[in-house]
Amino acid sequence: MTEPTLSHVKCLSPRGLHRLAYWEWGPADAPVLLCVHGLSRNGRDFDPLAERLQDRWRVVCPDMIGRGASDFMADPNLYSVPQYVADCVTLIARLGRDSVTWLGTSMGGMIGMALASMPGAPIGRLILNDIGPVVDPVGRDRIAGYVGAQTRFASFDEGERTMRQNMSEFGPHDDAQFRYLTRHSIVQRDGHWTYHYDPNIAVPYKQAMSQPWPPLWPMYDAISCPTAVIRGGQSDILSAAVAQEMTGRGPRASLVTIPGVGHAPTFIADDQIAVVERLLAG
Repeated sequence: MTEPTLSHVKCLSPRGLHRLAYWEWGPADAPVLLCVHGLSRNGRDFDPLAERLQDRWRVVCPDMIGRGASDFMADPNLYSVPQYVADCVTLIARLGRDSVTWLGTSMGGMIGMALASMPGAPIGRLILNDIGPVVDPVGRDRIAGYVGAQTRFASFDEGERTMRQNMSEFGPHDDAQFRYLTRHSIVQRDGHWTYHYDPNIAVPYKQAMSQPWPPLWPMYDAISCPTAVIRGGQSDILSAAVAQEMTGRGPRASLVTIPGVGHAPTFIADDQIAVVERLLAG
């Protein structure tokens, strides 16, 4: 597999400057596909998809702050959608583009919806991977049960076993695919293995659990760019009813359901990559 290029851009928060890392594939003059990962993931999730698309797209995959090669924040309350949106605006400006195509998985889709709902947003097309204006509390609670929990593993194999449990909702993957996902999910530090993210990303997430999450339909309804939704057929985050409603209001998203997959499709398998290729070609 071809290795992507790693770069950084300095971004601003109320506490000062921090570095946002991003992985890049494809020619600099190609149209930009910005791929934004989920809560406890990082930009390397998109390697198989990016490798397939790199002859046609400049695929840019950031590690959102607190993940991967990006800075960890001293104040965990900065692990929030408004800060993520601000960082992505800075990244898009660094790329020198007025508009990008946005593919966002889970949290990455939430960030995309927030940005795309703003007047003058630099998103020409939006693809939401298993996320919508209403988050099912079953999936929300499931994620809260593991994010930021155990942070040390005695070996890579122990980490992989835990990752397999945490990623069970991703749907069927063979051993090589699970090992690939684990390889970019844990890192060795100080003689042990640990998640490749700041465990404090769980702080604002779990604080928000103390109250009901309001529906975000007004934000979704404000989106005007062409929008598509990919839903895992067994998702416990995006219900079939909410996904269907998304096709009839706001940007009137097109909907693709991937059977046998929960939250969320990983775009490692050829058939899932083909779904994205068809949406990008449409």
